[in-house]
Amino acid sequence: LYTAGILTGSLVATLWLVLGFIILHQLAVRWLLMTRRRFAFEAALERRRAALESHEADQADSGGDIAAVEDPEIDLVALNEESRKLLNTAILFSGIIGMWLIWSPVLPAFGVLEDVSLWSRAETVDGVATLAPITLADLALALIVGIVTVVAARGLPAFVEFILLQRSSITAGARFTTTTLMRYVIVSIGLIVFFNILGGDWSQIQWLVAALGVGIGFGLQEIVANFISGLIILFERPIRVGDIVTVGNTSGVVSRINIRATTITNWERQELLVPNKEFITKELLNWSLSDPITRVSIPVGVAYGSDVPRALKLMQEAAEENSNVLKEPESILTFDGFGDNALNLTLRVYLPSIENRLRTIT
Repeated sequence: LYTAGILTGSLVATLWLVLGFIILHQLAVRWLLMTRRRFAFEAALERRRAALESHEADQADSGGDIAAVEDPEIDLVALNEESRKLLNTAILFSGIIGMWLIWSPVLPAFGVLEDVSLWSRAETVDGVATLAPITLADLALALIVGIVTVVAARGLPAFVEFILLQRSSITAGARFTTTTLMRYVIVSIGLIVFFNILGGDWSQIQWLVAALGVGIGFGLQEIVANFISGLIILFERPIRVGDIVTVGNTSGVVSRINIRATTITNWERQELLVPNKEFITKELLNWSLSDPITRVSIPVGVAYGSDVPRALKLMQEAAEENSNVLKEPESILTFDGFGDNALNLTLRVYLPSIENRLRTIT
């Protein structure tokens, strides 16, 4: 009777555990679904508004313009799938832990894993050096930590980005920085815990650090420099995802910031991979770091004998009639000099962003 009562109580607790996890899982799935639908609806409204504005705008001279610069498109389906994978994995491991807590007192035979010693590690307890065994249970726990680390590194940043999307004040660059740093932290903590469970300490891995130092001296210094530069970029943020930059002779939008290199997509939709060290040690032109306003200069040549004041007035009217030109700062008109075949005039106007630069010049 006693045994039947203990087993029945464990079974009832298991059923309650399963029911609780089912309810929690379905509530989380419902929240993810509603959030995704809301984001998709808002994105559809934004696309419709942009399409109406584009239809109403004058497109007569729009050929060859720079593509509209927007925040990188958010893949809601991918974020939702990664979040669901993370949710399912979290529910699975929580269920395993719950089952273990319920049934481990009833099934002490599982304790046999603690009796299988694989290897030993040296420990110092109260100033006395002893050998502590690494058991099969420790190996199983290390494998679980490794699996959890991999799943968390893939799913948790996506889940956090899904949450950050609900705050309109957070830009795409800030979301990318947060998720990337979180991925680095998760992997670092997971590796530390993994090796610590398996008995790794400084005395055992110092040879690896020494070999890494030799490798850095013989050729890995570029890789390490690019990795450190990538961390500096994420913290200092001289460039962000979505910024318009010029590196050398290439101008484009920063689309990704990875461990070794940053990807810049130019106006021809070609992707340029630039090592992170280039952004730290060399000159970089960022068109939208703190102020997206940009100035364009339009040179005009008029024939000798022309009415220069009239030409300047027409240029001023052209600037005032263009909807892309800012009223403040004011446009600047100058007579620059006497050319070989024309009088050189220049109109300098300010634009709210680089998006309509070529269209405005046209």
